[in-house]
Amino acid sequence: MTDDPNRNSPFRPSRRTALRLMGAGAGALMLPSAIGRSAALAAGADATGQLILAFSQEPTVFNPFMPHIEVDEGIHFAVFDTLFTFDPKGELYPVLVTEVPTVANGGISADGLSWKIKLKEGVTWHDGTPFTAEDVKFSLELPVDPDFRSWRTTGYNLMKDITVVSPTELTWTMTQPFAPMAAVLGSTWIVPKHAFDGVADRNTAPFNNAPIGTGPFVWKERMAGDHIRLEANPDYHGEGPFIKTLIVKYIPDLNVMYTQFKSGDVDVVGLQWITPDHYEEAKALPGKTVEIAGAGSFESFALNMMRPQFQELAVRQALYAAIDKQSIIDALYYGIPQVTETYMPQQSYYYNPDLPKHEFNLDAANKLLDDAGWAKGPDGIRAKDGVKLAFTNSTTAGNHLREQAQQFIQQTFKEIGVEMTISNLPPAVMWGEFWMQSQFDTCIVGMNTLLGADPDNSDYFMSANSAARGGAGQNTTCYQNPEVDALFKQGGETFVPEDRKPIYQKIQELIRHDLPLLPLYQYAVVKGRKENVTGPVPNVNNRIDTWNVNTWKM
Repeated sequence: MTDDPNRNSPFRPSRRTALRLMGAGAGALMLPSAIGRSAALAAGADATGQLILAFSQEPTVFNPFMPHIEVDEGIHFAVFDTLFTFDPKGELYPVLVTEVPTVANGGISADGLSWKIKLKEGVTWHDGTPFTAEDVKFSLELPVDPDFRSWRTTGYNLMKDITVVSPTELTWTMTQPFAPMAAVLGSTWIVPKHAFDGVADRNTAPFNNAPIGTGPFVWKERMAGDHIRLEANPDYHGEGPFIKTLIVKYIPDLNVMYTQFKSGDVDVVGLQWITPDHYEEAKALPGKTVEIAGAGSFESFALNMMRPQFQELAVRQALYAAIDKQSIIDALYYGIPQVTETYMPQQSYYYNPDLPKHEFNLDAANKLLDDAGWAKGPDGIRAKDGVKLAFTNSTTAGNHLREQAQQFIQQTFKEIGVEMTISNLPPAVMWGEFWMQSQFDTCIVGMNTLLGADPDNSDYFMSANSAARGGAGQNTTCYQNPEVDALFKQGGETFVPEDRKPIYQKIQELIRHDLPLLPLYQYAVVKGRKENVTGPVPNVNNRIDTWNVNTWKM
């Protein structure tokens, strides 16, 4: 390892850039990309053919402001547009705006408090209604509606005086400078205000099951448990679309998904992709393009910190010591993923390479529990103060590698007097309220906790952002640490990357110490598509394959 593994990383922003773009989310370069520049030239392209994209989890949340997971964003990117978004280099490019707001172009004041954006003209919703600044205002206010079940409030709760200046102009003020704000906006899909007019409860609006967007594809039908059909938007304002019909097919069994890709029934393999045990065969398949791609997601053994079994640090440390991570990676995943000690991708400028290294050690695990007073009973299961060290572990049914990992972990836990019962669920159930409302004991879960290239993930680890504790956010482990909370606040008010870096590295250090989740590995995934399909490009700054689905061709 070099002294600075991130020295040449595209995630490495410069001090000059950060100062110039203060308030626009240090960590992204904010330059219009070729994707944005070419949009007008490609608008109105003829769309042909039908493409089948397979996901192993079923998209079920179609209002992007409601609690959802990565697979739902597979639909969001196709149906909706953001104001701007991240390309693979971490640069923001315009989508619904004419240019990404910066200090240099006058979109953001020098103190980071005053913002203004200019929208594209001539954009329409799928039902023909003109898109205006009123829609953007509605979308930015919806997350903080106290009667709405929002998936996060981070950033939106700092906006005030959102003002529609004209149908294509919008201004607002921040109550305090917030460095990740551009990244928040870069992952904010805009929804139509008129779809909620007269709706008494926005949580049950008809729109939530029949979404209307400005995006490249129009919602046509959903067959629950099987597929979603989208059709090309002939009036799309940007590049493409080039595919007439996009079928998002739900195939929960990863072996079946691979078999259908192998037979040609699936054109592109999406989440959870081709499992590593099929990689050697897959890369030799005729007419297929198969490659390993880095990803910003990481796999972990997540703990519900509200459960009495996990209140003591010694217990969490013992569980971590009893997981043979490297053997799981080598035996089940063919060595493809990388061991990690953090949620931060190793490609990030903010990655902390100096965290304690995990060691599989059953003797150490037993000693931790012995010293903490967790004694084995007649059944061999430890208990303390009337609480047995027993719990369920859940993940997606049909993910055979995760299921094998569970069995392996279950065996080693038993050796230290811990009883883990496996209780897996269909993805639509697993990642619904069971996960979002922290109804689990423990889960094996893959997550991407970042906002594009920005290091802020307060939505997942700040105390106030736990739905089960009465907040709004993704802190499903119900983790609480006042020092981490204070550091997230400091990081959000710091704009220069060199100054932000030690803040976010300290956060990683504290979370690694506290172990609300036991980090296993950073994803390196095996992606597959037919050779005639072009357009899918890996992007660690977005959470799902369809981030650029408007450019896909076949």
